Amino acid sequence: MLLYITLGSTDLVRSQVFYDAVLATLSVTRRVTEDDELGYGSEADSRCRLWVLTPVNGRPATFGNGAMTALDAPSRAAVDAFHAAALANGGTDEGAPGLRPYHASFYACYVRDPDGNKLSAVCETP
Repeated sequence: MLLYITLGSTDLVRSQVFYDAVLATLSVTRRVTEDDELGYGSEADSRCRLWVLTPVNGRPATFGNGAMTALDAPSRAAVDAFHAAALANGGTDEGAPGLRPYHASFYACYVRDPDGNKLSAVCETP
């Protein structure tokens, strides 16, 4: 259903360090590096599905209240690694890795990137 997601950044150099580290834990790599945007994609897909960019209107990036980007993790270990990489690269904790009540195998963590965008890594297999 989703084609791609964009997240705003006030400092793309800082965001590149953060997203390169956290997305590598999910086998997602940076494929596009421009002055105003970074594009990330998985090895299984030829397109960038996550973009981090400076806002087109030139105003500071802001995060949405109630907005969150959830990323599919291949394993619970990947969720753990995502959370650790986020905290080690300027992110903040919004919920440590663990099972959630959404269903018996919903294992997730929640973090905020350096700009305040909320992210989750989720593994739905036992």
